[in-house]
Amino acid sequence: MTTPAPRPPLIMSRLDVERLESLLEQTAVRGLDTRALQTELLRAEVVEPRDVPGDVITMNSTARFRDETGGEERELTLVYPRDADGSPDKVSILAPVGSALLGLRVGDAIEWPVPGGRTIRLRVLSIRYQPEAAGELHR
Repeated sequence: MTTPAPRPPLIMSRLDVERLESLLEQTAVRGLDTRALQTELLRAEVVEPRDVPGDVITMNSTARFRDETGGEERELTLVYPRDADGSPDKVSILAPVGSALLGLRVGDAIEWPVPGGRTIRLRVLSIRYQPEAAGELHR
């Protein structure tokens, strides 16, 4: 059995963390396994929105990443569950891929469990849009 690679450091906006903590407290998410997301929130370096580096995936960021397990590249916008409308270019923060990407920087890779007992390895290739970099600090 191989040891998982160490997880890269995370940077998160204080506003994103506050909103996600509130979301996790809501009864609507009861029944979902949110332990991995909760763990990521606890280990993140939390900064003010204006201090988030432009190469970090925040909520509502659009990022390109590669699933190094299968080789597939995708570009997704990381959204809150209320904004996950089923379109293929959006992923909810409560989905395994969404939880894995939050707080990562361009170039970072992370191994993340997915349903079915598998683990995938995701690498962030680029960020096309980040609200904080666009000056949208209170979106």
